[in-house]
Amino acid sequence: MKTIFFVLPAMSLGLALSASAQNAAKVGVIDIQGAIANTKEGQKAAADLQARFGPKKADLDKLQGQIGQLQDQLNRGRNTMSEDAQAKLAREIDQKTKQLNRETEDARGELDEAQRKVMNELGNRMLALVEKYARDNGYLLVLDVSSPQTPVIFAETAINITKEIVDRYDKSAPAVASTATPK
Repeated sequence: MKTIFFVLPAMSLGLALSASAQNAAKVGVIDIQGAIANTKEGQKAAADLQARFGPKKADLDKLQGQIGQLQDQLNRGRNTMSEDAQAKLAREIDQKTKQLNRETEDARGELDEAQRKVMNELGNRMLALVEKYARDNGYLLVLDVSSPQTPVIFAETAINITKEIVDRYDKSAPAVASTATPK
């Protein structure tokens, strides 16, 4: 009699599991940051940012080089330069280092703001497209795996919809002419 009580619940559980497997939830994962970066519009935005901030980076690199040269000059002349000349050179190095730090911080802030603006614009359109794609294709859940903080431990590549989203985004976005010059 006891075995019947154990067999019936086990059979019921088995039937319930097979029924739920037939109605399995469709789940997908997407690397949203990678998707945005891989769209034609995302690539153009990255090239535009590079063109916009490239000259500032070159200026900062030049200033860094000047500081390096002054430090080398100070190190080489420690035994031959007067204390006044060494102090003057040290002040110049300090002044240029402070200038470099301020300009680097300003440039980083400008770049971060420009990147945030681009990501918001493209991200909002991308999220709307992901939502439509998920609804049209019967997904009940789509997880973003682009961040290391995402609690996704494993995701089968078969459920990754990133490429389909990039393709649909590029089809739905207006044609983007590339301003990037080949290297």
